[in-house]
Amino acid sequence: METPELDIAVVIPCYNEAVAIGAVVDAFRASLPRARIVVFDNNSTDGTADVARRRGAEVRIERMQGKGNVVRSMFAKIDADIYLMADGDATYDASAAPGLVQRLVDEDLDLVVGTRVTSEQKAYRSGHQFGNRALTSLTGWIFGRSFTDMLSGYRVMSRRFAKSFPAHAQGFDTEVELAVHALELRLGTAEVPTRYFSRPEGSHSKLNTYRDGWRILKTIVRMTKNGKPLAFFSTAGFICALVAVGLALPLIATYMQTGLVPRFPTAILSASLVLLGSIFLVCGLVLDTVTLGRREQKYANYLLHAKRATRSEAPARHSDAIH
Repeated sequence: METPELDIAVVIPCYNEAVAIGAVVDAFRASLPRARIVVFDNNSTDGTADVARRRGAEVRIERMQGKGNVVRSMFAKIDADIYLMADGDATYDASAAPGLVQRLVDEDLDLVVGTRVTSEQKAYRSGHQFGNRALTSLTGWIFGRSFTDMLSGYRVMSRRFAKSFPAHAQGFDTEVELAVHALELRLGTAEVPTRYFSRPEGSHSKLNTYRDGWRILKTIVRMTKNGKPLAFFSTAGFICALVAVGLALPLIATYMQTGLVPRFPTAILSASLVLLGSIFLVCGLVLDTVTLGRREQKYANYLLHAKRATRSEAPARHSDAIH
């Protein structure tokens, strides 16, 4: 199949990865020799940027701390047909990159996630695996379908996906936003199993299991409120109504027996909860209409940033761009 040459950018977020970044740059240059390799240094203090420059990578500095801020900067500052994002800790298999890119191009997808496969306990701790499965399942339950490894940092994205992505997250919860962006707009996605390795000796993870897990959970709740407001506020309204009924039943029983309402504060609280639940429901209905308009606007922006290369232009095999 004849297609035009594609401009591929390998974008690598980094914070204090001097031990690993050189090997990462070399590995991706070997697997994607014609790709542009850009390392985004996030205020490293160990010389990560210098190591990356010596290995021939283009280096950009992002002063706003956090992976989410780096991803936002990546998509704003780098222009390409295809974006391949991987962490700079040498845990992802660079040799799988051509296959991920090929899958995106052949099936005209917008997001291909490299799911992590490993037998090394040290590489992917059981606590992290459990948290990933729980959060991924929760996201799938809320948004209809999901991935098996939503939090993988190894993914390939189309230009239209990257340029229409409304990045709000600041930290590791950016992976949740990337997944939900694809789910909300019903974009073409796929997963490809890839090997996952332990960090090299001397390299340390920046992920805090409990702090970042809590942040990711809050992001899922926030995105549920913003993306599915009717379901979110209806649930809140239903809880208010349920509590109100629980408080009111004894009062109703007493009134039926005596004709009196002896506990006015409880009656007032019950009535207030019903009113609050009604307000939640109205908020959900109004915000659902607003959200529909925002989703249509995001999809229009997605369509606006179609791939620059078209099949009508001078052809070259896409395998040339990959290899």
